[in-house]
Amino acid sequence: MNMSPSLHKVDLSLTIPESDYKKKLKDLQEKARQVTHECQTRGKSIAVVFEGWDAAGKGGAIRRLTGLMDPRLYEVHNISAPDASEKSRNYLWRFWRRIPERGVIGIFDRSWYGRVMVERVEGFATEAEWKRAYSEIIWFEESLEQNDVKVIKFFIHIDKDTQKERFDARANDPLKRWKLTDEDWRNRDKWDLYVDAVEEMLVKTHTESSPWVVVSGNDKLTARIQILEEFVKFGKKI
Repeated sequence: MNMSPSLHKVDLSLTIPESDYKKKLKDLQEKARQVTHECQTRGKSIAVVFEGWDAAGKGGAIRRLTGLMDPRLYEVHNISAPDASEKSRNYLWRFWRRIPERGVIGIFDRSWYGRVMVERVEGFATEAEWKRAYSEIIWFEESLEQNDVKVIKFFIHIDKDTQKERFDARANDPLKRWKLTDEDWRNRDKWDLYVDAVEEMLVKTHTESSPWVVVSGNDKLTARIQILEEFVKFGKKI
C-alpha cells in the first residue's frame, strides 16, 4: 500500500488563469474521451468515485470530466440516502447493482464511502459496523479489479470559509437555493469530526490499484483540471 494522501498535505491556494484553464480543458476532455473508447475496445471499465465536502464542486467536476464523452460509454450515479429496500440489505448491495458493464465508465457522485464518513459521524452505523467497513470496502474494490473494473477515487477538499461563501451564494441564488438544506448547515458544526473520519478513510482505503486523489478545490477551475489530468493518467494504466 502506498503512502496515503492527506487533507493536510493539500495546497488550497492553487489557482489557474481562466485562459490557461480553457486551453487545458479542451485537450484533457479529448484525452478523457479517448480513455472511454480504449475501455470499450478492450472490454475494461473504470469506476470513478467522487467524494468531498458539501459545495466542493463535485457536480461541476463531473460535467467537465464527461464533457466530450459519448453518452453511451458512461453513466453517472447520484447517490442519496438509501431507500427502505436498500436499508434492508447489506449497504454494498446498492452499489453492486450500479457497477458498470464491461467497456463502460461508471461515475459515482457519493459512494460506498458514506459508510465511514456520513454514517459514522451521524450515527447511522454503529462503531462496529463502520470499523468493519474498511476491510469490506477493500475486498469490494479488489473484487471489482479482478473483474476488469478499475477504481479511482477523488476527494475534493475545500476549507471551511470557502464552503461558507458557497453556501451563502447558493442561499442568495433562486436557481441554486434548492441545493442547500438545513442538514448542510448542521454538518458544518461537525467539521472536525468529518476531518477525522476522512483522514482515517484515506489511510485505510488508499491502495495502489484503487488510489485516492485529494483535490485542491478552493479554486473550482484548478480542481477540474486536476481531476481530468489524474483520470487521463489513470486511464493509461488500463
